[in-house]
Amino acid sequence: MTNILAKLFRHQSLSATEAENILLEIANGKYSDYEVTAFTTVYLMRSITLPELQGFRNALLQLAIPCKLVATNSIDIVGTGGDGKNTFNISTLACFVVAGAGGTIIKHGNYSASSVSGSSNVLEQLGYRFSNNEAKLQNELDKIGICFLHAPLFHPALKRVAPMRKNLAVRTFFNMLGPLVNPARPSYQLIGTGTLEIARLYNYLLQQTEENYTIIHGLDGYDEISLTADTKFITPAGENIYDSVYLGGREVFGEDLSVGSSVDDAAALFLQILQGQGTWAQNAVVLANAAAAIHGAGLSSTYQQAYQQAVESLESKAALEKFTQLMNLQTI
Repeated sequence: MTNILAKLFRHQSLSATEAENILLEIANGKYSDYEVTAFTTVYLMRSITLPELQGFRNALLQLAIPCKLVATNSIDIVGTGGDGKNTFNISTLACFVVAGAGGTIIKHGNYSASSVSGSSNVLEQLGYRFSNNEAKLQNELDKIGICFLHAPLFHPALKRVAPMRKNLAVRTFFNMLGPLVNPARPSYQLIGTGTLEIARLYNYLLQQTEENYTIIHGLDGYDEISLTADTKFITPAGENIYDSVYLGGREVFGEDLSVGSSVDDAAALFLQILQGQGTWAQNAVVLANAAAAIHGAGLSSTYQQAYQQAVESLESKAALEKFTQLMNLQTI
């Protein structure tokens, strides 16, 4: 580790092989918490390079516990987190809306390291039982069309550094890796990033390995469609910018998206929105993200059609029914 840190402190970068090897060694417990924290801190002070990101991703996928789920046209909606906006669980809610519209969701997520509530926090609070048992997850997919993969159960390296990430309480390069290492490898991903730099890195990397994805970046720093400003969309076909009126009907304010101050607040708001009691702004943001996934995954011919499918899912309580069925299955 000393040689690696010295190299990084000299403002040099790692090759993909070096990055892969160092993360494999971290996962295997070769280094102390102090050494791992020092290594991670470097990436708070400088940007990650494409070879480094590729090497770290290779290591996590190599270490991952296999998850071979049978699903046609499966979808994940996930953000890097760490954008500092403290929004409610928009992407997780959008997953239930997509499921209610007929999509098949394999959601990959984790506890939050820097905000009130990550996807794992809110789903655990509401009664979902984390598991890496393929039979349990496949049963949820077959019966309901949605399941959740709690990242630390599939990625030993993430579990190893979880206390350090929590203590730092800021975004680390592990936030960047989460959306890239869903162990079930869904057919399509809607991935949100808080910076354009990371969005471009993702695109360069995913072009080499994936055929169907959409990367979204809120131009005011959100890692999802926030409707607070224009949103950049990056797909294998190219880049486009869409405004809030096109995506959701009108612009909203950042304070409309606040999650509150606790996981209890996040869970209460999550249920409130699913039950049809969300504000116009809360609903519109969830619907826009769901619509982007529905359209990107090929479940609609236009974005406008996808948005209407999302509206129908939320207003008819189909999304709520998917959530209720999933939670009821946890007691069996």
